[in-house]
Parts: sequence; structure tokens; C-alpha cells
Amino acid sequence: MFDRLREDIACIRERDPAARTAWEVLTCYPGLHALVLHRWAHGCWHAGLRWLGRFVSHFARWITGIEIHPGATIGRRVFIDHGMGVVIGETAEIGDDCTIYQGVTLGGTRLGRGTKRHPTLGRGVIVGASAQVLGGFVVGDGARIGSGAVVVRPVPAGATAVGNPSRIIEGDSDARREAAAAKMGFSAYAVTQGDDPVSLAMKGLIGNAESHEHQIALLWQAIEKLSARARELPADDCVPQDAHRREEFDAEGLKRLVK
Repeated sequence: MFDRLREDIACIRERDPAARTAWEVLTCYPGLHALVLHRWAHGCWHAGLRWLGRFVSHFARWITGIEIHPGATIGRRVFIDHGMGVVIGETAEIGDDCTIYQGVTLGGTRLGRGTKRHPTLGRGVIVGASAQVLGGFVVGDGARIGSGAVVVRPVPAGATAVGNPSRIIEGDSDARREAAAAKMGFSAYAVTQGDDPVSLAMKGLIGNAESHEHQIALLWQAIEKLSARARELPADDCVPQDAHRREEFDAEGLKRLVK
């Protein structure tokens, strides 16, 4: 028991720069208190003392603001940061080294008893603040759930889910982001700049349109020069008055809208 407690304190100090001492973590971190009480409740639950397990869970909710059903399975070195409003359902399973922030729900979408109603988190998953993970599916090892995301389908290992409804980010760009995050040590709240695929697509389209606008302006400048030389007339007389000869596309203004 004490080995698990020391392990939990060490993982909190590693992931939270605000944690200065082990004594501070032990006495002032409700996420740690909720996990310790959950182990007692979980033991009662599997020993057949269902009411006692629920009562211990209810007491933990009262003093920490974190509600964990005694039937939920939680691995080692799990960190519930801040924790207020976290709800973890009966059939939820949380792997080792996961991090869960405030307001997260690991909930179910089915009402039948005896079924797998709540999600399973693999190893090293980070679930950002106020994210809702709903259903009996698997979130793969090392996956990230962005703050405020609503996830109702499986998330592949190493991928990131963002938005409502959630969108899955994978591929080389995500791998580079994870490599950069690994160098920094920890990706807090499961969000980094440039995660939203819709925003990235919009920025790409804006950049493409800006490039086309520039090329068209260059072409009109070349036409003006050629026409003036060929006819020995002023350039304005050789090109239609409504021709678009200057760049007027406000790409930067549009990019600011999708930040």
C-alpha cells in the first residue's frame, strides 16, 4: 500500500510543476485522496460489501469533488489533476500512467446492467479538462483527448481526439508533435497549438488562395509590360480597366479568424 502511495506521489510531482514537496501532495491534492479512497471502496466492492463500497465512494466524492464508482478499475501512477467534477463510471477501466483533468466524464450511453457501458483508457492516455468520453470503447495507448472534446467512438493508439463531435488526428504531423512534446517532458491538458484539423485545413486553403492571388497579380504586371512595348501605348490603355492587377486578398485577417 505504501509503495503505491509513494509511486502516486512521485508521478504527481513529475507531472505537476506546482507540486513542491511530497508532504504538500499528500495533504493537499484531492486527486490523490480520491484514488486512495477508491482503492478501499474497490476492495469492498469485490469482497461483496457493495453498500460499504458505495458509501466510501460517496464519502470520497463529498470531500474531493471526484466521483469514482467502486466498480471502476484504475491502474498505477494515475494522476487526477485538480479533479473537481470528474465522474468515472462503474465499468470504466483506466490504464497505468494516465492523466485526467477537471470536469472529465468517463460515462456510458447504455442502460443495461452487466454490460460494458464505460470506456477503457490504455496506458499513458491524457484526457483534457471537461472532456466527455462516452461509451464502452477503447482509447488506445498514448492517445490524447483534447479539452472539451466529446468522444463517442474508439481512438487509435497515439492519436489525438479534439472537438465536438470529436475528430481524430493522426499521421506524420501528429508524430512530430508528440516527439516535440516528449522532449518537453509532458503534454499538459492534451492540447498543443495546431491540433484542430478544421482550423489547419482552413489555414491551408487561405494560404493557397493567397499564393494564387500573388501569381495572378504578377501575371497582370507582365501583360501590362508586354502590351505597352508591343503597341507603344500606356499600360492602362492596353489592359481592361476592371482587371485585377494588384494583391487585395487579406490572408492574414482570415487566418486570425480561425486561430
